[in-house]
Amino acid sequence: MNLDRLINTLAYRRNILAVVTLIIVLGLSSGAKNIYFESDYKIFFSQDNPQLNQQDLIEDEYTNSDNVTLIISTRQKNLFNQTDLTAIIGLTEAAWQLPNSIRVDSLSNYQYTHASEDDLFVEDLIPITRLDSPAQIKQIEKIALSEPELKNLVISPEGTVTSITVLLNLPENSVERDQASAEIIAATRTLIQDYESRYPDLTIYLAGQTTVAATFNELSQRDSKFWLPIMFAVMALLLLVTLKSLIAMGITLVVVAMSVSATIGTMGWLHFPLNQITAVLPAIILILGICNCVHLLNSFRFHTRSGEGSQEGLRKMIETNLTPVFLTTLTTAIGFASMNFSDTPPFRELGTWAAVGTLFAFLLSLTLLPALAYYCPATAQLEQSQANTGIAARYSAFLIKHRHLSLAATCGLLLFLVFQIPNNQLNDNTLGYFKKSVPLREAADFMQEHLTGFDNFSYSLNCQQSNCINTPAYLETVQKFTDWLESQPEIVRVISYTDVIKRLNKNMHNDDDSYYRIPDSKALAAQYQLLYELSLPFGLDLNNQINMDKSALKITAVIKGQKAKELLALEQRIDTWLQTNTPELHAPGAGLSLMFAHLGQRNIESMVAGSLVALAFVTLTLMIALRSIRYGLVSLIPNSFPALAAFGLWGLLVSEVNMAVAIVFSFTLGIIVDDTVHFINKYIYARRTLDLDTDSALAYAFNVVGKALVTTTVVLACGFWVLSYSDFNVNAYMGAMVSVTIIAALVLDLILLPLSLYYLDRKFSKQAQTATT
Repeated sequence: MNLDRLINTLAYRRNILAVVTLIIVLGLSSGAKNIYFESDYKIFFSQDNPQLNQQDLIEDEYTNSDNVTLIISTRQKNLFNQTDLTAIIGLTEAAWQLPNSIRVDSLSNYQYTHASEDDLFVEDLIPITRLDSPAQIKQIEKIALSEPELKNLVISPEGTVTSITVLLNLPENSVERDQASAEIIAATRTLIQDYESRYPDLTIYLAGQTTVAATFNELSQRDSKFWLPIMFAVMALLLLVTLKSLIAMGITLVVVAMSVSATIGTMGWLHFPLNQITAVLPAIILILGICNCVHLLNSFRFHTRSGEGSQEGLRKMIETNLTPVFLTTLTTAIGFASMNFSDTPPFRELGTWAAVGTLFAFLLSLTLLPALAYYCPATAQLEQSQANTGIAARYSAFLIKHRHLSLAATCGLLLFLVFQIPNNQLNDNTLGYFKKSVPLREAADFMQEHLTGFDNFSYSLNCQQSNCINTPAYLETVQKFTDWLESQPEIVRVISYTDVIKRLNKNMHNDDDSYYRIPDSKALAAQYQLLYELSLPFGLDLNNQINMDKSALKITAVIKGQKAKELLALEQRIDTWLQTNTPELHAPGAGLSLMFAHLGQRNIESMVAGSLVALAFVTLTLMIALRSIRYGLVSLIPNSFPALAAFGLWGLLVSEVNMAVAIVFSFTLGIIVDDTVHFINKYIYARRTLDLDTDSALAYAFNVVGKALVTTTVVLACGFWVLSYSDFNVNAYMGAMVSVTIIAALVLDLILLPLSLYYLDRKFSKQAQTATT
């Protein structure tokens, strides 16, 4: 089928094509019933991710790390009074009844040890029977504030804040895991509300790893149900204002809505879930569809206002836009496909399905839109069209007249912004994903200010033989590592079994402080351990610190107030110390924050490579399609510099980036190329087909596509800016950055692109004249 035949088919067989398209879209859309949401933090990591594998190994060897943590603060002098201690006991007992609870650690059930002759006594630090005596409460306070195992972990030094940590056994299946997490968080929040109403002096915050996962889920779903509809409404309103036609707006929304429906339905048929990242997919497809529709509808109305009928206007619309719309679809798909370079599976899925959505938007804009556009009247009169032509011509003339100043000012601003890029710092710690108003963030910030750190690294130190952990030499090495960790300024607490064995050694020597050290023999250490474990109540064993065959200990360093770059630096210091001082026990670290810090770093590196590859492919595609190496190279200016300008402005105003910001270049490349392709295509058409000179060709391009460029930029930038208000910083940062990048692209398309074309063609024209002469 030659090009003319295809154009005639699309224009004259539009109704049949529209009906067939509707049937196909409805069939695909029915797959949406199979869509489900997956929010476990592990979906951010590939199966071969080394940090994830190490985390899984430690969780398999020791107690699972899924937990919720209650941070309890009192308005009284401290927590050591009958009312507050009664509340802590009650909360501890109630926490055992939470769904999937397998262990509860708190101030009240801390296993306090003391000995009498050869007998070791292990009991709850705060038994209910002692609370009627002020002297006993004073004794509890003295013990709690002096125990190294509690300080800066379970109780604050002032005794005003404490924690209750509930370990959970969650299902392996991701859907069941999400459901269980939601039930646990709901039950915990109900428990908190109950106790805060019964004990008005207490304020209880909710933190913990499971709370993080649940908050991810809640915020992404809130964005889907709240901010994305607002984004859709803002875009619809702006379309109405800029297109000045309710029918044109309706056509656009129908086409993009069906593009979204077809894409999500296809995901459902193929059993791909949505997650925190792909939840924004409808917004992306909406944007891609709007770009195509605005250009096509503006072109249709341009031709009908020029005196052509609706039938001929449709044909001209398709004839003049088929190539640029195809090119923008292809280059947009390339841009999104480059997201498969990302180290994060959800971003790879987003890129793949956005490319699929691009294809659906393209097909619907050529099959459904013409049938609907035929009934779209040209609401403006010819005089208005001529007025628009005058504005375009005047702007083009103004730009050429002041070309030197315009070029110098724009390049100077670009250069200034590019130099601000190094100000950006990686901040992919877990808390950085949430705004400070989010309850989890409030809880974590309060915990770090008043009690302990939010982040932690865990190390499994293996002595390679069963029952070897009680060897004095091994324990001394572990203690040496523990002491070094505690000397690091970022670390506020180290959880180590050596604290337990030293305490037991002291207890068994009449609580003589001089015996607070590692026992002298393996037999003695093993005996203390056995006595202690036999005395522990159900659920409070040492499996969270000792593996099953007693060949390894888990050491956990609790870290306060560090960002991703600082976490990576600390990990490197720890790794170097282990390799230098205890090479036989060297092991990689694990921890949720460490996983995300590495992920963010790798994501930035991989996406830089992916973006460069995508830019090269897009440029090559344009060279071939435009049949011009120089025009293809000129396209590099408006395609590559907007993201650089946006990163520079971000470095100047914000300076913190997360892994979502790393994909902005690939994410926006297709959107940016859209306007570039339409402008260059119209310019080349004017030069080659209409045989216009450079000045007239620029005026023609501004006249035909200038309004569409401004319209799409305003609509998309405002729509994406809505996402910047999200409490989920992954979406918020991405929304803000995309908005800034799109605006920067418009500035370059209106100034640098036409001036580049002007200087380039003038240069080649002079060379041609010289050669002819």
